[in-house]
Amino acid sequence: MEMLQKLMKKLLADTFAMYLKAHNYHWNVEGADFAQYHDFFGNLYTEIHGAVDPTAEQIRTLDTYTPGSLQRFSELTEIEDELMTPDAREMCRRLAVDNQKVLATLNMAFKMASTSDKQGIADFLAGRIDAHEKHAWMLRSFSK
Repeated sequence: MEMLQKLMKKLLADTFAMYLKAHNYHWNVEGADFAQYHDFFGNLYTEIHGAVDPTAEQIRTLDTYTPGSLQRFSELTEIEDELMTPDAREMCRRLAVDNQKVLATLNMAFKMASTSDKQGIADFLAGRIDAHEKHAWMLRSFSK
């Protein structure tokens, strides 16, 4: 159970970090296709942000506390903080890399939840895997 708790906390940190990066890009994207990228990043960060609270609630069902500080999130996630303002295609490329990191955490947590007979958490994670697989497709398409 402890490993599932750790994976879920990492997932929360990964989710929040990707949300924040997508929101940053939404604010700062520029160029000829500004409106299209601005809308895309807006939809992306909104969808990802919608998973933050449910992920935290799933952690609480495991009888442990959720991390809730930027410092703790930065300790748990492998997603790098964005300090620059790259062009729109590079933004998509970076988010695609980050999305793969989220998917890796999701898949590990799903396997752990399934083997731990935590079907509610496994079901939640399966839905998040589907969402991030769609994000992967869209980010790949925007990166080309």
